Formats: sequence, C-alpha cells, structure tokens
Amino acid sequence: MKYVDNRAEGVKIAYIGGGSRGWAWNLMSDLAMCEDMSGDVYLYDIDFEAAQHNEIIGNMYNGLEGAKSQWNYHAAKTAQEAMTGANFVVISILPGTFDEMESDVHTPEKYGIYQSVGDTSGPGGIVRAMRTIPMFEEIAGYVKQYCPDAWVINYTNPMTLCVKALYQAFPEIKAFGCCHEVFGTQKVLCTALKEFCDIEVADRSLIRVNPVGVNHFTWLTKATYLDQDLFPVYAKFAEEYAETGYTKNLDTNWMNNCFVCSQKVKLDLFRKYGWIAAAGDRHLAEFVDGSRYLKNPETVRAWGFGLTTVAFRKEDLKKRLTKSQQLMSGERELKLVPSGEEGVAQMRAILGIGGPLVTNVNIPNRGQTPNLPMGAVVETNAVFRDNEVTPVMSGEIPGEILPLISRISIEQEGISEAIANRDLDAIFEIFANDPLVTCSYDDAKKLFKEMVMNTAKYLTSYDLSKL
Repeated sequence: MKYVDNRAEGVKIAYIGGGSRGWAWNLMSDLAMCEDMSGDVYLYDIDFEAAQHNEIIGNMYNGLEGAKSQWNYHAAKTAQEAMTGANFVVISILPGTFDEMESDVHTPEKYGIYQSVGDTSGPGGIVRAMRTIPMFEEIAGYVKQYCPDAWVINYTNPMTLCVKALYQAFPEIKAFGCCHEVFGTQKVLCTALKEFCDIEVADRSLIRVNPVGVNHFTWLTKATYLDQDLFPVYAKFAEEYAETGYTKNLDTNWMNNCFVCSQKVKLDLFRKYGWIAAAGDRHLAEFVDGSRYLKNPETVRAWGFGLTTVAFRKEDLKKRLTKSQQLMSGERELKLVPSGEEGVAQMRAILGIGGPLVTNVNIPNRGQTPNLPMGAVVETNAVFRDNEVTPVMSGEIPGEILPLISRISIEQEGISEAIANRDLDAIFEIFANDPLVTCSYDDAKKLFKEMVMNTAKYLTSYDLSKL
C-alpha cells in the first residue's frame, strides 16, 4: 500500500465469508463510491463458487457510472492467499447453515420458549456461539500467521463473543465489531425531533450519543442535537406512542415484515428505567425475562414486532441467489447504493485519509465502562484515526440499568470461558439460567442436548459423549 496525493492505493482487504449475497455487495458499493482508496479485495469462503460469483459482481462495479475508485476482486482458494499482507480483514460469515439456525431458533419452541432473532442471547445465541467461537479461534490464528498488523472488522453474531474469541486466541490482534443498531435509534431520535420540535435532521450522524452496554443491548446515557438535550423530547415521544407504537413511517403491511418493529419495546424500557435502549425491539426483547415480551406469539404481536422465522430466511436466501445470477448475467441492473454501514469510513480514518471518526464499536473493556468487567467486550464510542482505535470513556452505567447489563456481560464472560475450555457442563449451567430459558431444569437439559446434537457436525472439538 502507498499514499499518493492523500489517496491510499494498493489497499488489500481480505473478506472472510466473501460469498455473502448481502454484506459483500454492500461493501462493494461503498468501496466503489470511495474516491480516496483503491486496491484489491480477496474473497475467501468455504463455498468457493459463491466467492467466484462475487468476484464477477465486484469487478462489475468498476464500470458503473459514478464509480470513483478501482477495486479488483479475487476469489481466493485459501486463507493464506486471501490474508497474506492484508491491511484489513472483514469477517461476515454464517456459522453453519440455516438448518442449524433453524434448530437454534425453533427447537426451544417445543418448550414454550420463543426467540425473535436467536443469534446473540438466549438458547439460540448460546448454541450458535458453541459452533462460532472455534471458527473465530481459527480465523485469529490465520491473522496471527498471515497479517498480524491488519485491522479486523467483524460483522458476525454473536458479536460480543466473536470479538472476545479473537482476542483470546491472539491477544495482540487489532479487532473490533460493528453493529448498526445504534444508527436505527439515532433515526428514531430524528423522528422524535421532527414530531415534537418540527426540526428536520439531515443525517442521523448529527445526533450525538453516548452508548453503553453490550451488543444488541446497548443504551444511550446521552443524546444531543447541536446543544439540545434530546431526553425530554424522547420522553414526550414515549408518552405519546408507548401504547400504540410509532407506525407512521411504516407501510400498511408492516407486521408482515419480520425485521420491522413499532418501537414499543424500546419505549417501554425507557418508561421503566429512564434511559434510551438503543437497539431494535427484536434484539432488546431477548435480553430480559422471557415472560415480558416473548411469552408467546400473541404477546410478541401485541408488542408490535415479529418473530424472524428461519423459513423466512431460507426463502430470502433463494431470492438472493436468484439476484446473484441476475446481476452476473446483466438481467438485473447493478447500482451504486450507500449501505448506511461505516466500515469504509472506519478504514479511511484508520488509514489517516478520512480525518478522525467517532462511532460505536465493540471492543474489550479497557476502562471505558468502569462498572463492567475489565476485558469483557463492551459497546461504546471509539475514535478512529491514524492506525488506532481508541475507546471513548463512556462513564459508569447508570444504576437503574446496571443490573440488566452486568448480568448479561457476566453471562457472556462465562460462556466465553466455558466454550474456550469446551466444558459442556459449564455451558449448560449458563444455558439453563438464561432468562429466556423459562422451562424446568430437567426440560432445559433435554432441550440443550437436542439443540447441541442438531448442530453436532460443527462441534467436532467437543466431547459430545458427555451429554
């Protein structure tokens, strides 16, 4: 890599999960619209054919009207080829297949346990972590061997445990996890400003926030627009829409969309605790007692959000596979569309060509959140600049929400250690005590064994005979 006229040329990006039919296309579009970076992207995926398809699509972006930089895409057959000498490593993988995820999400329903996402917390998140963490240990080993100075950007869930695994396997790694959930809450604050103050905010990034907590259960202890404190505005918004939810910006069939919510969970948490929950309702619901928002499908519907079925995800994958074929053949037009993600902006800031950037990330606690365990992965703001990512001191988590967040953080630390040791007994005890596991202890044992055996082919490093 070299710098020419304040441009970074010859940047090498290794994309782990490079056969992605979603995240990869987002990155391609964002890179093509970036005028001060260029280079090569190596796509590494266990599905080599999928990576080859993305190589074709990625190189097509260079010919689009409005493309401002040249990126050469290569399908890599080995991790060594993809990662040797990389400046950045992007991780966006599906740990297993949707069949394993189907078990994560839906097997607990036999015991009256419902999950709205099932990839971060609860029984689904824990079992997913069992197969994901060994994969991340392997990826960290590749980074150590092939590109120890690279910056590693993770998008895979369970976010906290993935980032933790990278640092446990390679303590000197330069890794962080990115999640756009806080961005959605900034947009909700823009809506509240428009609704109650008639103030139009041009971009959600103009809403300055102080996030604290853990991924997907992040809270804001400060939110401002210019010099205006937004907590009083949000309080009015919560009182107005707590019962009905806010659905004005949603189409008439919004309840048929698994990923849409009416903000009722978020507003309920604000009214209970006085602080702004900064994630989507589907995620927030999974971090509190299962009887509150996820008791059954009727309860979920009453709270104005949906259960994201794996059948929906499988059907969506079919559509994206068709889209991939249509993009390669030219049957569907390829367009430059900003993704709304900040990965490229983070790269630019790290390379020193984009100026400092402040945004929320997931990194180990170095004291930025004083009343959570040191070393635990937490979500706060960080400053990106000149080959460093420095956490912003978020201050202590307020007492009203500290018990909720610290319980989760301690559980995640325990899960991380238990999986690192491949200790099935320790994993199960945490599983049985998760707030979403509302069945009896004996039933929890049956559920755990069934879920683990359903994903056994990805758990070869565990002694499953002990179950």
